[in-house]
Amino acid sequence: MSLKGKRILVGITGGIAAYKIASFIRLLKKQGAEVRCMMTPASSDFITPLTVATLSENPVGLEFYDARTGQWTNHVEWALWADAMIFAPVTANSLAKMAHGFSDNFLLATFLSAKCPVFIAPAMDLDMYAHPSTKRNLAQLEADGAFIIPAESGELASGLTGEGRMAEPETLLAVLEDHFGSDESYKGKKLLITAGPTYEAIDPVRFIGNHSSGKMGFELAKAALQKGAEVVLISGPSALELSHPNLQLIRIQSAQQLLEIVQKHWSKADIGIFAAAVADYRPADVAEQKIKKSEDELTIRLVKNPDVLAWAAANKQADQQVIGFALETNNGVANASEKLERKQLDAIVLNEMNEPGVGFGGNTNRVQLIRKDNKITRFELQSKAETARALLEALIVK
Repeated sequence: MSLKGKRILVGITGGIAAYKIASFIRLLKKQGAEVRCMMTPASSDFITPLTVATLSENPVGLEFYDARTGQWTNHVEWALWADAMIFAPVTANSLAKMAHGFSDNFLLATFLSAKCPVFIAPAMDLDMYAHPSTKRNLAQLEADGAFIIPAESGELASGLTGEGRMAEPETLLAVLEDHFGSDESYKGKKLLITAGPTYEAIDPVRFIGNHSSGKMGFELAKAALQKGAEVVLISGPSALELSHPNLQLIRIQSAQQLLEIVQKHWSKADIGIFAAAVADYRPADVAEQKIKKSEDELTIRLVKNPDVLAWAAANKQADQQVIGFALETNNGVANASEKLERKQLDAIVLNEMNEPGVGFGGNTNRVQLIRKDNKITRFELQSKAETARALLEALIVK
């Protein structure tokens, strides 16, 4: 979902995570949003108003009265301008003030004048985030109608590790896209999506794998969530993250683990989209210790991995759909169509590696959707996020 033309008002309070807002503003602008920013006086110790104004291409709201221009800044006008307000980072201090109606700075007064949806992304040290008063304040704001974007777990400025880290800019963007982009065409549907590579162990430190990043599967999950679906996302090793109240993200390593998780969840799904790049073979024997370099040659005997996609198709009910993926280097349509028929799929998504902009790790894709009635839908080269949305819109939801 593009944010093109949406008016996003960003509120920045005085936490170390304020440095991330530069990236967040860039993401918003890249999506075509109009951006205004307001800052508490303390936040300018972490990111300068000049930086924020330059990136947002708009003046920053700092004070009610600008002594340099002699002009009054109307917080009510700012509040009415916005299609959505997002406050990030929100410190424990600002959180408490917001929950109890304080208005001792321009940002807080604008918050109290909001007529649009309000999103709050807290950021503080783990003890502060876990404190009962913080929990009460978050609960109060949620009861008042604000949307809370939970803090994440990770390294904190204090040197400790735990919950309290502000959600990443990409997560903040996804929340806004979710809010504006949900067409609810998949509401009530349960999707099982696989993503990323599998790693098949040779010994404790080596494996057989591939270059899949998992981006396509994660974008499919994100798009499905935006359309109201409940999603079980089963991912092989990937650096990607995704969080959503309707998402269950399960991490696996091997094809055998993938099969076991699919078998556990498949009966509850309406649609299965199998985008993972599963290794066809695995070592027959896994060494318990690291294999030392000794001989000039090393022979590893491989055995076939379970076919997860074929299992799902063979065990589907009449009201379930199975969508496969095929990555081909030659004779793409013929090979994908043969796979579609052989495995008795409802549809298959063809990626052809010889196409420019297509392949592992990239941000773009050009695919073809081939259905079991041999109807082919061709999509133009576009971002993987746009590809994911287009695929979901093209698939028939029973």
